[in-house]
Amino acid sequence: MTNKLIKKNSNISFKNLKENELSIQFNLDGFSFSIYNNSQKKTVYFCEYQFEETQNTPSSLLEKIKEIFKTDIHLQGDFLSVTVIHQNNLSTIVPNLFFDEEKLESYLKYNVKTLTTDFITYDSLANFNAKNVYIPYVNINNYLFQNFGSFEYKHHTTVLIEKIVAINRSNEKTMYVNVTKNSLDIVVLDAKKLLLSNSFFYSSKEDFIYYILFVAEQLKLDTTLFSLYLMGDISLDSDTYNITYKYIKNIYFLESDNAIFNDLKTPKHTNYILLGS
Repeated sequence: MTNKLIKKNSNISFKNLKENELSIQFNLDGFSFSIYNNSQKKTVYFCEYQFEETQNTPSSLLEKIKEIFKTDIHLQGDFLSVTVIHQNNLSTIVPNLFFDEEKLESYLKYNVKTLTTDFITYDSLANFNAKNVYIPYVNINNYLFQNFGSFEYKHHTTVLIEKIVAINRSNEKTMYVNVTKNSLDIVVLDAKKLLLSNSFFYSSKEDFIYYILFVAEQLKLDTTLFSLYLMGDISLDSDTYNITYKYIKNIYFLESDNAIFNDLKTPKHTNYILLGS
């Protein structure tokens, strides 16, 4: 068995549904997608595949995605629009003041090992007068273009930041942490000002809390005062949550209002990039 299906909402018939929009998110650990129906104004379907092993290359990731597309009928329909989200740590944020479209490689070279053949692009972060420079998986984009024609794509931290800014109501410095199986994205806002956005790999709970405390120290956040919102692959009984609770006083889960969770019966803070609202 090459793929393990871990979550799926199958209580929907598409026979009478039209005007569907598809959103796809993928990384080296898995693949997920959601379908939003324009006429009903809601997400009607969500599915997530988790690979048994982390893929080592974009090529092997593409082979996994091809397998899924061949067998999952929900990916074989017609869609009004398709949005693709590339999830990786091959990105950096550059203020518009220092941004030059002719120098994209230079922004990544200190944080990411790039190849001369890499295609580098960027998303605009209009709320912050900045660009998110990153390397998408071009081979997967090409495959999806063959299936759907033109589509929009973004880096996952762009989507994460946009959603967090839209719901943030605090005028204080606030930390948001999106968790996957072996990585975490940390975003820190001061009201509507972006102070930091970075991604880190972790292999233990000690790694996990180290990065959170390191960011807190660098930004002079008092661990007894600032609020930390968690989302993604983390639960109350997980080792990562328990060690975080040991050091940070004010911890919350960032829950989505998306009604699809009533059908999924999974915590409302999971899969926030695709399903957060």
